[in-house]
Amino acid sequence: MSSKWELKEKSTGELTAVVDGDLWKDAQKKAFNKLKRNINIPGFRKGQAPAALIKKQVPVQNILMDAAEELANQVLLEGVEEHNLWLVARPTLSIDELNEEQAILKFICVVKPEVKLGEYKNLPIKKKTTRVTQKEIDAEVERLQERYADLELKEEGSVENGDTAVIDFEGFKDGVAFDGGKGEDYPLEIGSGSFIPGFEEQLIGMNKGETKDIDVTFPENYGASDLAGQPAVFKVTVKDIKTKVLPEANDDLVKEAKIKDVETLEDYRTYMKKTISDRKEEENEENFTNELLTKIVENAEVEIPDAMIDSETDQMVNEFKQRLSAQGFTLEQFAAVTGQTEDVIRGEMRKDAEKKVNVRLVLEAIAEAEKIEVSDEDIEAELQEIANQFGRPLEQVKQLISNDAVSYDLRQRKALELIKETAGK
Repeated sequence: MSSKWELKEKSTGELTAVVDGDLWKDAQKKAFNKLKRNINIPGFRKGQAPAALIKKQVPVQNILMDAAEELANQVLLEGVEEHNLWLVARPTLSIDELNEEQAILKFICVVKPEVKLGEYKNLPIKKKTTRVTQKEIDAEVERLQERYADLELKEEGSVENGDTAVIDFEGFKDGVAFDGGKGEDYPLEIGSGSFIPGFEEQLIGMNKGETKDIDVTFPENYGASDLAGQPAVFKVTVKDIKTKVLPEANDDLVKEAKIKDVETLEDYRTYMKKTISDRKEEENEENFTNELLTKIVENAEVEIPDAMIDSETDQMVNEFKQRLSAQGFTLEQFAAVTGQTEDVIRGEMRKDAEKKVNVRLVLEAIAEAEKIEVSDEDIEAELQEIANQFGRPLEQVKQLISNDAVSYDLRQRKALELIKETAGK
């Protein structure tokens, strides 16, 4: 057997194999022996007639086709190994020539694309410094006060931003009341943004007992398709106005929050400073990482085959379906509620899938270029960490996760750490 590999465009190529000699003769014999088991010839037991008689009943082309199909997998594996191909999708087979002397099999293969790396070290990108201001800490104290605020009836004055208006309302479209548009004694905090845009602002200045028509337009992506993007009128009556009375910011308020090891207002300020700092540090790290990954992908050249993007998209869609299912929803229900089609949802995911594949390929190439190695000790430590994280025995984790998968993830991580370590210097 001999084979040749010819790369075409978008990492797709042709692996052509010529099968002849003893290999091809043996394959035809096996195919014939397999076919003859089902041949009935009068006067002989099924499959036991002389070969010469059976051959008259079996078209040669059938034998050759079965022989080719029987050898296809072996031929493909040997060709992949000979030409050092990394397949990323199932190949398709066509037969260019088929006779008793030889078979020419052609496989259309999609392979892992070549990555031409650009600059990935010493990139002029720095991680933002984490800083917490006194104003941010004060805002958290105010939020704590808001959480434990009391609502008191407002005896005088009109509705203001921050007040809670207790309202009766009914919505009309073209003069006709619509389903779900009516409520009574509804407490609406002005400025919360919980109603249709423009609704809450028009309540400001209304007095207790006052009735008013409020004109709004439903958002284009509103869940009810018959109302989406449509104008409507709400007849609203303000029944009560309540205003917030904030508690004093002191040690007693902090104790009411019941935060572990936080007893005083000063403790709370220290606690919130660390909380804000940790959150900002995480955000800064994520932004820093994303900037670097975007840059190394921009600097590299790689033509990703559609099959890789399609495969990644399928995985992302399936994972999304599983998350929805855990919450008692289907993708169809999600699409209906959000006013999107499944094709639109998949299309958006495909964009993210392309980015993920791009990043993965570039990091693989960097790991290769830098000759990054992962030791057995590294793999063992990572598996132990996973076991600790999920509270599972180490041996059980080893059965679920292969060493190759762990090694791959660690190489990617080490490549990223290398980029980070050299950036901004």
